[in-house]
Amino acid sequence: MHQTVIDNTGANRFELDVDGQIAHADYRVTDDTLYIDYVEAPPALRGTGAAGRLMEGVMTAAAEKGYAVVPVCGYAAAWMRRHRKL
Repeated sequence: MHQTVIDNTGANRFELDVDGQIAHADYRVTDDTLYIDYVEAPPALRGTGAAGRLMEGVMTAAAEKGYAVVPVCGYAAAWMRRHRKL
């Protein structure tokens, strides 16, 4: 099943819907910088890789828009270090 990360600009968050469960990354943009403030997956999705797939989508969207990414959230920072994006 293909899952797409959606930029919900009205809520300032990226979302990944997995069988009705929404993992999300709250963000804010200043100039050309995307700040990832918080990443959360519902308990049912924890340990499934959903948050990692969400982060992949966030990073793809940021690259497409030419944004620098600053992880405020500890999970986002750790994910970026593991994937050499920091």
